[in-house]
Amino acid sequence: MTGSGVRIDGNTLRLPGGVAVRFVRTLRLPETGTHPLPPGLGEFPVRRVADYADTVPEAWRARGGVMLPVYLREAMWLSFSGSREPAALQVGVGKVCAVSGRPWSDRLDRDPQNYVVLPRQPWLDGINSGKGTVRQFVAVPLGLGATVEGQVTGEEVWGGVQLQSFPLREPLLTEWRRREREREEARRRALAAGPAGGYGAPMMASAPGGPPPAMPAAPGGAVPPGAGAVPRRAAAMGLGVGGSMRQEVYRDDRPLRDWSEEPAGRVFVHLVTPPEWRRITGEAPPPSPVDRAAYTRAGLPWYEYYDADAEDVAPADALEAVKPVGEWLGEDLDPWQAPSAGQVGRLKDAPGKPVEDGDW
Repeated sequence: MTGSGVRIDGNTLRLPGGVAVRFVRTLRLPETGTHPLPPGLGEFPVRRVADYADTVPEAWRARGGVMLPVYLREAMWLSFSGSREPAALQVGVGKVCAVSGRPWSDRLDRDPQNYVVLPRQPWLDGINSGKGTVRQFVAVPLGLGATVEGQVTGEEVWGGVQLQSFPLREPLLTEWRRREREREEARRRALAAGPAGGYGAPMMASAPGGPPPAMPAAPGGAVPPGAGAVPRRAAAMGLGVGGSMRQEVYRDDRPLRDWSEEPAGRVFVHLVTPPEWRRITGEAPPPSPVDRAAYTRAGLPWYEYYDADAEDVAPADALEAVKPVGEWLGEDLDPWQAPSAGQVGRLKDAPGKPVEDGDW
């Protein structure tokens, strides 16, 4: 095993260069129509694979990284809200780029763009499948052909999620840090000269990119990690797609030469079923996903985000053709009630142990 340069801070993955990634539970959208952004309903717990070497599958030990529990057909989004310095972040789903639809690469590319730009990109809810829209990340088991990986490559080998970060080159990063120190000093002076402000009470559901509320504990106590367990082949999970939502993947406005040619850090994120999570870690998995119709009936918020200064990346041809998981798993029986106009809020213009890396 080698170091990946990645650490876990709570449930946040911190990649070199100030990149922060959280995996956020959310409402699964209907597979027809285009919808507002669903809310965040709590973080997925994230654990290092190396801490459970006696109970994870051998292939997971070889790949290293981290793992998180996810239910069949559960939806998620990736939050980058804690990211500070400029960075290019590649996001793979089964080693297919979620932005370009191309195979996983150790190099950044602009034809087409195969990364998101942080901190400008506040989150990513799905694959870049349409003009100004994405199709939601939805968990499915490998072996059905329903994953993005299966539909784009014809094989389901990897599953999970892959992340890789690239910082700005020196001395561009040094200059950025100098200007940021000057801006921060100006902000402190302005705050010292102005009246004190405050924020209202927190909302029950968080906006994408914001800190989500804690989810209630699942029933049942935890058992000691690995007690009586024997390593075996876990039910492998990957990401397919669900409904479409209005979200842009922003085009990079920097020259490609501004970014480092070599990644600063990478991590393989394994997806595990809740029963396997309990067996591997001894922890109770999170409660089952929130019923979306009940959420909407309660008048709770959905979101729209618009950045007038940013340009959208063109949809990827390979990802436009990806079909939703309902084509493999059957009819979606979770009832849908569309939010009213008043429920859709407008945003913006409208230290842990190091994570081990392995062979993947």
